[in-house]
Amino acid sequence: MVEPIIRLENIHKAYGKDEILKGISLEIQEGEVVVIIGPSGTGKSTLLRCINQLTVPNKGDVWVDGVELTDPRVDINKARRHIGFVFQDFNLFNHLNALNNVSIGLKLVLGLTPEKAKEKALLELDRVGLKQKADLFPGQLSGGQKQRVAIARALAMDPRVMLFDEPTSALDPELIGEVLEVMQKLAREGMTMICVTHEMGFAREVASRIIFMEHGVVVEEGSPEHMFTRPQYDRTREFLGKISELYGKQK
Repeated sequence: MVEPIIRLENIHKAYGKDEILKGISLEIQEGEVVVIIGPSGTGKSTLLRCINQLTVPNKGDVWVDGVELTDPRVDINKARRHIGFVFQDFNLFNHLNALNNVSIGLKLVLGLTPEKAKEKALLELDRVGLKQKADLFPGQLSGGQKQRVAIARALAMDPRVMLFDEPTSALDPELIGEVLEVMQKLAREGMTMICVTHEMGFAREVASRIIFMEHGVVVEEGSPEHMFTRPQYDRTREFLGKISELYGKQK
């Protein structure tokens, strides 16, 4: 058996009496693209944040690339270098241009010289189609361009896995495609990805596996073909039907 690049064992997370995650266990192999779907408030984003320990679970173990991140002896900042995280609201530094948003981590975290950091940052901006926008500040970029800069920033650290938390939810409909195109390219390149999204077209075309979560548990998981054509549970079928109807109206 090949060791999974991500392994979650019995992850629980609660805020006071509000139990968000109720014992999630998952294994993700290198190169998989896993799409997590489900109603809002069901724990999808919390699960992503538990993977890289931005949110610390109350119970359970998280392994990424052979390292147990829930072990208190682990240098979590060092371990996080291998986990790219793209947020729905970009999280760019507004006082830095695109080039410096991408290069700042290379200099401060990896200790690259300014010249090497610039070279690497330009390479990653080119990878997402924004090399010509390197000198522009976030306020001069569209939402789709901001999100592509955020993806370039994450890629610059040479992550082993990429986590996407609803990366298109803050974008106007006409800008969504440019971000999904970059993500599709990463998938073709073999990047291990976990993506929380409502973009069913992306899930159908790109996902290796789709996970349907509700009320803090995994209800069902399977290939796109299984999930879209013959889901096992009525609740999965109902959710996918509503999302597809809504997506169709938006189109």
